[in-house]
Amino acid sequence: MSFLDLIKSNVFLSDGATGTFLQSRGLEPGGCPELMNVENEDAVKEMADRYFKSGSDFVLTNTFGGSPFMLKKYGHEEKVEEFNKKAAQIAKSVCPDGKYVFGSIGPTGEFIEPLGNVSVKEMEQGFERQINGLIDGGVDGIIFETQMAIEELVLGIKTAKKISSIPVIGGMVFDKGPRGFFTMMGISPEKAADEIYNAGGDVVATNCGNGSSIIVELAKELVESSKLPVMVQSNAGIPKIKNKKVIYDETPEFMRENYQKLIDMGVSIVGGCCGTNFDHIKEFRSLINENK
Repeated sequence: MSFLDLIKSNVFLSDGATGTFLQSRGLEPGGCPELMNVENEDAVKEMADRYFKSGSDFVLTNTFGGSPFMLKKYGHEEKVEEFNKKAAQIAKSVCPDGKYVFGSIGPTGEFIEPLGNVSVKEMEQGFERQINGLIDGGVDGIIFETQMAIEELVLGIKTAKKISSIPVIGGMVFDKGPRGFFTMMGISPEKAADEIYNAGGDVVATNCGNGSSIIVELAKELVESSKLPVMVQSNAGIPKIKNKKVIYDETPEFMRENYQKLIDMGVSIVGGCCGTNFDHIKEFRSLINENK
């Protein structure tokens, strides 16, 4: 059965945070995470391997900032294909039978004209470079995550679908305000779900920005308004500063209760975002197994 067939009848588990782990393996604050794919392959491999062993059904590649627009800030614009292909190969090298690797694509950090300075063609070409690198490395699907601008997300999904027939997940970040949930650019969950569906996406997703209690409310809106399966990756709470360090204080046990609510309402894929680690993923795995 294909990935998309399987998630119709099973709750799938993604992975957790990447940044904190990579920092523990030498990534300096403000450094380029994607550079580690070629300079510290063992760390990237260890991360994917440990998430699989913790129970993840699929892990994401270390390519969140792997677009030419983001890599240009580090002087690595010419290495888009190399970094993305290598990241995919690393994750696939430890991928067990029956599990998957999805290519992660985060925001470009740019806006399409007239709001920004990048043309539709330039952004499309940037997506093509990153997606082709990921596909050359063997990914089983693509995920656009933590997106804020619907125009960028729609263009990304359409570009991925033009290049390949592998599954594409489209995900946005929503914040809760006085009028409810909206992206930074004013897009509601219902509008996002419709746009992702119309662009040809296979899964509607949300991640980051919220702790698990708030994300349960957001997930309810997405499930009710989406024609597609829904994926949710919560932060382990809202970041707090303690002893000059950023901490996320939602324990695996605390998040488990809210993730049970996600499963009960029909969310197809769960996973973790900022602050979640291998222990969180093990807890979610246990929860999913108990719900079978």
